[in-house]
Amino acid sequence: MTNRTPLTGPSVWTGDEIKNSKRWIRDFPASGTATLDAALAAVNKAGLEWSQITRKDFPLSGLHGLLADIADELENGVGIMKLRGFPVDRYDENDLRKIYFGLGTHLGTPVFQNRSGELMRAIRDEGAHVGRTYGETKDQKGTTFLSSYARTLTNGGLRFHTDRTDVVGLLCVRQAMKGGVSTLASTPAIHNAILAKRPDLLDALFTDYWRSRFGEEGTGKDGAGSDGVGTTKATAYPLPIFGVRDGKFTSHYSLTFIEAAQLAPDVPKLTPAQKEAIDVLMATAQELCFEMTLEPGDLQLINSHVTYHGRTPFEDEASSGHDRLLLRLWLTMANNRPLPQGHEILWRNIEAGQPRGGIQQVAI
Repeated sequence: MTNRTPLTGPSVWTGDEIKNSKRWIRDFPASGTATLDAALAAVNKAGLEWSQITRKDFPLSGLHGLLADIADELENGVGIMKLRGFPVDRYDENDLRKIYFGLGTHLGTPVFQNRSGELMRAIRDEGAHVGRTYGETKDQKGTTFLSSYARTLTNGGLRFHTDRTDVVGLLCVRQAMKGGVSTLASTPAIHNAILAKRPDLLDALFTDYWRSRFGEEGTGKDGAGSDGVGTTKATAYPLPIFGVRDGKFTSHYSLTFIEAAQLAPDVPKLTPAQKEAIDVLMATAQELCFEMTLEPGDLQLINSHVTYHGRTPFEDEASSGHDRLLLRLWLTMANNRPLPQGHEILWRNIEAGQPRGGIQQVAI
């Protein structure tokens, strides 16, 4: 066993501590609406679609201080932020996408969320076809196994996980009639809790866990759906769940990708210690998390390196305007942290302050 020590700093928090803190909450200023309106008018006059907008196209004078504060808190503070009062009811969905994307270019740089070039994803229940469209296979028992991407687009719950990006932005446009509660946990706090009770299992979390790309990127013809998510085994890669470099912690974790790799006969199987470490990891995340219901106009921002996120199942009622809709951006940040050697397999660039993350694009 290596000589590991507790992590320190504001990114180490428990659910009870963070839910009683205002450090991670900001209010969108009333004066900011006029700024958004002016920027929207400029891009509409230029005839730009939302995906064509650059920071230069979308001037946000007056909001730079707020956005710089948010970016700093995400990287050097608690690692989560909620910007309240974003004027989502003021715009139709197309203009709202332009405003949200334009704002995102001032926080970071949007990166691709799938290999077909998607830069913004509407997170909603898309119905029973998601497996056929976005990726599914069968496990050893013949049960349908949905890709991680497909699971996001159902009304089911999502287990604690991270996304392949420095920061995830979720703008709540509409909330469900029931459920859809966001769950958040500090991964440095999880690290410390496991160190205190099971240091042997903490060591296991620093070893390689094989994950399947499940066709999300790669050049093989693997039964890809229209989204590019494969329905058969795709390439797999090894990566630890926990890592530290230069005092900066990172965790990349999705149990779905690990489970998908275990379905393949030629991928190394999890050791007993690794299996137990996952169980303890998930239980500890649940113990230390807090729940937050996003209201329309809330923008949730999550540093993936130090935060797990999930959600509870939800029920829509479209007739009353309660059909859940979140708009998601993946952002690479100019102030991002260094990552450990070996993480290039996922992030491509592991040096601080460099663009990285997202899904690599594949020529068809």
